[in-house]
Amino acid sequence: MVAGARGGCAQAGAARRGLLALLLAVSAPLWLQAEELGDGCGHIVTYKDSGTMTSKNYPGTYPNHTICEKTITVPKGKRLILRLGDLDIESQTCASDYLLFTSSSDQYGPYCGSMAVPKELLLNTSEVTVRFESGSHISGRGFLLTYASSDHPDLITCLERANHYLKTEYSKFCPAGCRDIAGDISGNVVHGYRDTSLLCKAAIHAGVIADEVGGQIGVLLRRGMSRYEGILANGVLSRHGSLSDKRFLFTSNGCSRSLSLEPDRQIRASSSWEWINETGDQVRWSPGQARLQDQGPSWASGDRSKNHKREWLRIDLGEKKKITGIRTTGSTQSNFNFYVKSFVMNFRNNNSKWETYKGIVNNEEKVFQGNSNFRDPVRNNFIPPIVARYVRVIPQTWHQRIALKVELLGCQIAPSNDSLVWSKTSLNTVGSTNREDETILKPIPSEEMPKGLNVITIVTPLVLLVLLVAGVGIFVVLRKRKKKGNPYGSAKAQKTDCWKQIKYPFARHQSAEFTISYDNGKEMTQKLDLITSDMAG
Repeated sequence: MVAGARGGCAQAGAARRGLLALLLAVSAPLWLQAEELGDGCGHIVTYKDSGTMTSKNYPGTYPNHTICEKTITVPKGKRLILRLGDLDIESQTCASDYLLFTSSSDQYGPYCGSMAVPKELLLNTSEVTVRFESGSHISGRGFLLTYASSDHPDLITCLERANHYLKTEYSKFCPAGCRDIAGDISGNVVHGYRDTSLLCKAAIHAGVIADEVGGQIGVLLRRGMSRYEGILANGVLSRHGSLSDKRFLFTSNGCSRSLSLEPDRQIRASSSWEWINETGDQVRWSPGQARLQDQGPSWASGDRSKNHKREWLRIDLGEKKKITGIRTTGSTQSNFNFYVKSFVMNFRNNNSKWETYKGIVNNEEKVFQGNSNFRDPVRNNFIPPIVARYVRVIPQTWHQRIALKVELLGCQIAPSNDSLVWSKTSLNTVGSTNREDETILKPIPSEEMPKGLNVITIVTPLVLLVLLVAGVGIFVVLRKRKKKGNPYGSAKAQKTDCWKQIKYPFARHQSAEFTISYDNGKEMTQKLDLITSDMAG
């Protein structure tokens, strides 16, 4: 009886082992298939002509027995530039762990271990397949690479820092996809960044480029500061930083000043929160309190439902303007922990429908990262900018209750014939420089000139002034002679157009125009004949 039971158990055990072996045999191809699909790839962001790619877990240790394979391309007719920012693969023989680049005609690698690896590869093709494979290993970060088309020979990786360069002024190309790469930045767009900060990540934080597409950056190296203030901007958190010898700023087009708002006339909201305080007074958190620069409570919506997404704050700029960014805070009141965590933007012009601001790449509604507390300002830039008269901030998620203070950044849209022509042009600096900085750049007169007299100073040549006085004198003399029967006033003289020539003694072709506007709202337009070099002087 016991022997029979033992035999039955043995048969059952054998059956279970057979079933387990069958399951392993069936699942093994699925495991291998998952490996082939690229589970070894990490961060990948690609755009038309640039991108960033890493191994899985970078900069942590890459996983065992994994494969990452990705084909990257740039526009046809362009050559592909590859830059390796980091390569740390444990294998010394490249037998099981390696990085390999393969095109239709060439192969680059495999690379691994401590072998000499080129920092940059200029390929004779617009397409290449990247393959990273790992076996059993203990350590190794894997790889980080960036790529771009041959239109960008000054390509850098996401790991480049400002202290890697000695020049006080230079330009580089940042690839798409540097925002989420590990590495700190310290500082902000106003005062500058610590020179140990990652360049491309700081450029995204400053709103100079968009992470989705990358772009060209202009860098200015300046004397350092004792302390750097960090803020959240464009989805990147910069940290407070200590004293450094050097800092850097970015050049820009200068369209980033605060757009003035009149709270009682230009700001409206879907609803406002009203309540009775302990003294019996009615307190209203109205849209007129939504200007970021004003003290006191913010605007708050009347509805605090988590699912209610119909609340909005609308701003009328009075005329169509270029809007390049927005700064927001929450309630700013410590006893009211209200703030908006995410929002979308609507915009429109006169007699047009509301449009939603969309992302550059996917053309989908762009959700902006808002505040993480009631107090600290957060900045988001619009790349490309919004050109509109009306904008609406529509909260998507919030903490306890919708509460907002806002500041719009941008500039006037000046007609092309209203701007000065300069013989020497240079970019404005994003941020400010102290007096001790040896700033070489001169700003271009632009939309960012303050309200009032747009043209502050025009240097008039002395010769032109003399001619003007002489012309007026001649005009007066001729008028007197005309009254006395002077020949210039005769019909004969008028037929020869002599009078017309004397009336405008220095008239010539006009080469430039500019507009002078005044605070009273009336615009006086003058057309002057100025030579470009005179205006530049």
